[in-house]
Amino acid sequence: MSNASQSHSNQNFTPQQNGREQIDTGTASSNTFPGGLQAIATAYGDYTKKSFEDTKLFVEKLSGVKSLDKAIEVQTEFAKTAYETFVTESQKIGALYGDLAKQSYKPFGDFVAKMPPTNR
Repeated sequence: MSNASQSHSNQNFTPQQNGREQIDTGTASSNTFPGGLQAIATAYGDYTKKSFEDTKLFVEKLSGVKSLDKAIEVQTEFAKTAYETFVTESQKIGALYGDLAKQSYKPFGDFVAKMPPTNR
């Protein structure tokens, strides 16, 4: 095989190799995605269950109240607790979304780091 043929053959191999790396990168990214989504869905489910239980307890407490002052106290306590729970769970779920994004894009970051810089 002549030098020109070998050079041409090597040029064809590089794009094929890069294509294979892109496929592997996409596969690695898609493999981490279901686990992250499952964690997010579980966190939403846990928050929904806790919220429902807290609301149920609030209604039970409120139904046993005899005075307006006590009803306002129970409602204020519930609102404060519900807000704190919402903020805490939202931060947790937000962190899970952030982790999912990092895991999903990590294989692409490694691939981009391997690419040669362009002359612009």
